Amino acid sequence: MRPFVYLISGILLCLTASAQKSKDIPSFGNVDKSELQMTECAFDKNADALVLFDLEETVSTISTTTGSFFAETERRVRIKILKQSGAKQADIHIPYWTQSEKIKSLSAQTYNLDAPGNIVVTKVDKKNIYDKQVNKRRSEIVFTFPEVKAGSIIEYKFSNYGSLVNDWYFQRSIPVKLSRFIINFPTELIVTAIPFCTMPLETNKGLEVNSQVQTFTMKDIPGLQDEPYMTSKDDYLQRVEAHISAIDMPGYPRRNLVPSWPEVIKTIMQDEDFGLQLKRNIPRTADLDQQLQNVTEPVKKMKIIHEYVRKNMEWNGYDNIWALDGVRSAWKDKKGTSGEINLILINLLKDANLDVKPILVRQAENGAINMFNPGYRQFDKVLAYVKIGDNDYFLDATEKHTPSTLIPLDVVATEGLVISKLDTYEWGWKTLWDEKDDYKTLSVVSGDIKENGEMEGKAEIIYANYARLEKASGIKAGQEKFIEKTYTSKNTGTTISDFKAENVEDDTMSLKTSFGYKQQLSSSGDYIYFNTNLFTGLEENPFTAENRVSDIVFGANQKYVINASFTIPENYVFDAIPKNIRMIMPDTSIAFSRMAGVQEDLNMISMKILLEFKKPIYPVSNYPEFQEFYKQLFTFLSEQVVIKKK
Repeated sequence: MRPFVYLISGILLCLTASAQKSKDIPSFGNVDKSELQMTECAFDKNADALVLFDLEETVSTISTTTGSFFAETERRVRIKILKQSGAKQADIHIPYWTQSEKIKSLSAQTYNLDAPGNIVVTKVDKKNIYDKQVNKRRSEIVFTFPEVKAGSIIEYKFSNYGSLVNDWYFQRSIPVKLSRFIINFPTELIVTAIPFCTMPLETNKGLEVNSQVQTFTMKDIPGLQDEPYMTSKDDYLQRVEAHISAIDMPGYPRRNLVPSWPEVIKTIMQDEDFGLQLKRNIPRTADLDQQLQNVTEPVKKMKIIHEYVRKNMEWNGYDNIWALDGVRSAWKDKKGTSGEINLILINLLKDANLDVKPILVRQAENGAINMFNPGYRQFDKVLAYVKIGDNDYFLDATEKHTPSTLIPLDVVATEGLVISKLDTYEWGWKTLWDEKDDYKTLSVVSGDIKENGEMEGKAEIIYANYARLEKASGIKAGQEKFIEKTYTSKNTGTTISDFKAENVEDDTMSLKTSFGYKQQLSSSGDYIYFNTNLFTGLEENPFTAENRVSDIVFGANQKYVINASFTIPENYVFDAIPKNIRMIMPDTSIAFSRMAGVQEDLNMISMKILLEFKKPIYPVSNYPEFQEFYKQLFTFLSEQVVIKKK
């Protein structure tokens, strides 16, 4: 499908741009010395850079004779670099649709103060501005500002010809002093603009000759920082979602421009880069044929084909739903986008007479799908959805470590659009979720405390499902780094020896790690202190912030089981031990229990801890009680056993 190009013909209703003439905004190149002398952001003290202003106006025109329309967008951005770490803001990427948009009139320059206090302007040389093709559909303008350091100001502007009305984000990861979005369109165009804002937003609607103007302004917007277990910032940024929804010209029937989902499905199924690729025959290989010979069991067939594509196709790093170079070409080259690789997978599964359908998804890190706003641009991946008996399988051949029986973690607990019949375009929504696919660990730890305050022991930890996937991937990436990240860095004064990992390559089995350890304990006079919560991944509380803006997304249910036992020297006694406790969230979605017992004749303490999360997502609206639960949880987990010399 070629991106739609809106042609100008007949008499156009022309509108006059005004965004860059706002009275509260200095002209391009007009920088005040006080801005260059600024050292911090008044409303976000820790920021390393500040957007002084970010302006955009989209001006639409429409043909009175044909009803076709065109838009031009003017953009201007000025950024203050407050610290050297903020210099990364000088790397600029301006994406655009290759066949329907064109970037023009780009100007960019850096401002600095020299030793005497004069403003020095350094322009970006046009030979250092690159127009890069990302793929057949997308391109980007790329450049880097010169002479950027702490104290600099960078500024750029450009025009985008052929753009339509797009969403506008007031907020970024760095603070924004002023952000303004203007849409200027003829009265014949019906534009829908919906704010998603929790901060003060100034709105203004006005009329000009034959046109409407809507202005949205927001000021002093703090940067939105990453939060633990946050999926996509885009879902939480202050923004306006805008699009042209209809054309209503006098004397003509109103024309709706918002497609329905059936229309979207029909469009992509007739697309040469998607639907037609599902009808291509992939040349079979003797190797695959031999592996499938005499295999009749459907699940085994599926696993063989999935593994074959994973091993024989190299992902080029780009995610999309398209086979831009064609599945046959990608199959021949043994390399392609996620769209090309997974469409190949679907074709091969279909050739094996398996019940397979394409399912369009959006990775959680890129934001949630809006099911009430039909459009294929929301999707960033296509997977193979296989139905065998009562079981559903969702396969992504670019995921090298995810077994066929496990939903890829980047899309688990999200919604996908299944195209159930390729010829009649039947479709439906499907939740990518299987409650049995949890994140599960079982830890068995023993320790022997010496009189010199050293503890020596052994640990065996079993990881299942998503825990297995995470830890096996870490071991494959590098065992030493895995040990440091998973075990020693979170347990101060600990050394690991005789590390072994079983079933790293066999994804049908749980992963088991075992090792010996030594740990230097804290002591004071006749007292020695030690913690029984070792090597569990529950050593640090990630939810200490009092406030939060995003939902907490674990991705899967979780279960931690910890069995620990420790012996103490014969000339020591237990002075204080953690109490037995059971704690549960009001909605019962999290449960924690701890049972401790002392066998005095053996100088041994045994501990069993069970922690279970029964939901993959916890809404931010419940964060106060969630955070309080976590505070108490980690208070209990960090409680120490105290032993005293007789």
